[in-house]
Amino acid sequence: MPLLEEFKVQGSFFISSKTFSTHQLLDVNKIHYILASADIGELVLDLKDKLDFYRGTEYSYAPTDELFEQYAVANRFDCKEIIFVKRILQTVLPEQLRNRISSDLFKKYVGVSEEQLAYELYITSEQIRTMKRHGMFIGVHGHDHYWLGNLPAEKMRQDIDEALQIMDEFIDRKQWVMNYPYGNYNDDVIQFIQQRGACLGITTKVAVVDMGNCNRFELPRLDCNDFPPKSSNYKNV
Repeated sequence: MPLLEEFKVQGSFFISSKTFSTHQLLDVNKIHYILASADIGELVLDLKDKLDFYRGTEYSYAPTDELFEQYAVANRFDCKEIIFVKRILQTVLPEQLRNRISSDLFKKYVGVSEEQLAYELYITSEQIRTMKRHGMFIGVHGHDHYWLGNLPAEKMRQDIDEALQIMDEFIDRKQWVMNYPYGNYNDDVIQFIQQRGACLGITTKVAVVDMGNCNRFELPRLDCNDFPPKSSNYKNV
């Protein structure tokens, strides 16, 4: 924010409301720190062991080899092993089991408490107020950073409503902007945020926005990885 202010640029900050309202570490960030701290080969073996351990007790899901075959698919950012870890711990397993396994792996590989990291990592309510006073734009990114399009409809609505309630101080409830966590949404999500007053929705589709032709609830964007030094992909869109 200080750099944006120095160059007289307004930034847009899309904040998952759980981060500053409960100071709990989001699964998405827990997984980031695990991946940053672990050898990916060792991590994949650990995760496969845990899948085999929990299968058939409280939880039922496909055989581990089938899960790896289905979800270990590289994308433009990550190798297939990293994508496998992300998908299994982000959305494939039941939420309670995802939380249990990711916390076990976090404890093993990262070595600090989740609570300590959450307090050090996340913004506070007062910092959001400061950014808003300095002209920054605050948007909505759900409450728990779920894959909203994968949730049962009622849970999806609850997550968005909780985010809106907590973010009420920082947004205009009559015309707010949604940035879909993981770029994941469906028609039900779009319909619901429209009903709740959203005016725009931002996806992870890679393109430059053409406001004359783009659906305003499916706006594309360029990722920071589309620019140097990571790449020059911005030239191709």
